[in-house]
Amino acid sequence: MRRILPALCATALFLFSAACTSEFDGSRIGNDSEFIMEYKILNKTDSQSLKIQSGDTIIAEIIVNGGTLAIKIQKDGEPPIYEQSVISSSGKFDLTVDESGIYTVTVSGTNAKGSVSFTVDSNEHIKMPAA
Repeated sequence: MRRILPALCATALFLFSAACTSEFDGSRIGNDSEFIMEYKILNKTDSQSLKIQSGDTIIAEIIVNGGTLAIKIQKDGEPPIYEQSVISSSGKFDLTVDESGIYTVTVSGTNAKGSVSFTVDSNEHIKMPAA
């Protein structure tokens, strides 16, 4: 009995600590033209579909205050137009899209702290001068 009690206590402690691990503690905003997450902890995968026209630009800002992220941007059934499997530092990038369609932005975190922002900048505001 004396040998079983410490083993039971250790098992109970392990299960309790595993149950307390949070998948997500933060905020999320998503629609057809943006995907923004701020989090104290991210231990899951989340995604958002963005409606993008040819020539539009995805403006991305990634802030990593801890842990790691993986990001993929992909149109259904096609190879990703952006994919990074281990992101452990902050950064910004712009990605101009050549083909119109619905693109899915997928973010996965492992003990991640920080934020991500993906915003579609439409090319509609660019006007050619009259001749």
